[in-house]
Amino acid sequence: MKTGFESYIAKDGEVFRIGNVNIRLIHTPGHTMESSCYLLEDENGNEVALFTGDTLFIGDVGRPDLAQKVIAELTQEKLAGHLFDSLRNKIMPLSDTLIVYPGHGAGSACGKNMSKETTDTLGNQKKVNYALRADMTKAEFIKEVLTGLMPPPGYFPQNVLMNINGYNSIDTVLSSGTRALSVREFEAAANETQAVIIDTRKAIDFAKGFIPNAINIGIDGSFAVWAGTLIPDVKQAILLVTDPGREEEVVTRLARVGYDNTLGYLKGGFQEWENAGKEYDEITTVTVEELAELNTEEKINILDVRKASEFASEHIVDAINAPLDYINDSMVLVDKNKTYYVHCAAGYRSMIFISILRARGYRNLVDITDGFAGIKRSGKFKVTEYVCPTTLL
Repeated sequence: MKTGFESYIAKDGEVFRIGNVNIRLIHTPGHTMESSCYLLEDENGNEVALFTGDTLFIGDVGRPDLAQKVIAELTQEKLAGHLFDSLRNKIMPLSDTLIVYPGHGAGSACGKNMSKETTDTLGNQKKVNYALRADMTKAEFIKEVLTGLMPPPGYFPQNVLMNINGYNSIDTVLSSGTRALSVREFEAAANETQAVIIDTRKAIDFAKGFIPNAINIGIDGSFAVWAGTLIPDVKQAILLVTDPGREEEVVTRLARVGYDNTLGYLKGGFQEWENAGKEYDEITTVTVEELAELNTEEKINILDVRKASEFASEHIVDAINAPLDYINDSMVLVDKNKTYYVHCAAGYRSMIFISILRARGYRNLVDITDGFAGIKRSGKFKVTEYVCPTTLL
């Protein structure tokens, strides 16, 4: 968190008095070496809540494979060992009645098994969280916590470096990022800086009209995660197109994952661009019903941009899996001269995928607005489902 007091370095166990309560810093290395938790104590010194950051989640713990990309002598095994010691020696001895408030929930790439629940008691987590099993040895913990980890988004190691080396204050980032730019200023900035234009409107609105070469990452979704996954350099210059009034929210959410170089936003949003008579682009969309009709007339190419694990679980027969999270590999599967109908689970990721490829010259991608959920619900396409081998016994 950027507080304006970045020059102050707190010490393990240090207590901060706020009104009638205390906040105690607990250094818990493992996710990264600087990872810490904050213990809230009431006016009587009773332990009330624990803000665990990326150390302990509901149902999981922080992945220990990130800092190794930055600090050569650290291996993921060493970090996992530190995490085991932090959990056993500093977290698990605390009161079972503590309410745990983690930094992330389901969908975050910081863990592999996070619950959709946002809070829990520490006592219950000791019962249900695989990583807090009382009889677990350090060797067992290291093996279990490292098993099944997906590759981290590219911005993670860069964030580790930022935490070590420092970063701009949030006030500076907001001052730059929330600068309102006229159409002329916006266009000039795009041409002069090679900035990435991120359009954060809903996919359905983006499809109807957008600035050429803009990419759509909707703010009403896993915005920061996908921005971090798809924009490889946290120092990349960024220009924004947002719904009016949401500019500061967008800049703040980008800054939370290290993207501090936002140059400003288009004043008045896309409507202002259109009113100025500027060239704009569009994305063709189809409903599931329209897609089914097309499928009876000819053989169509369907791209499923969900994760490989989602595709393995169930997918349209003969669909091609081109995961968004590996878009540079996935685009190799796409022939510029062929038409493809693209879907994800509900329409958020498919528009991101199409917008990125459109900026790279692929103009024959059509978005399926209802996503796989609508496709399956319609019953108009044959869907394969993964069958666990044990069910065949």
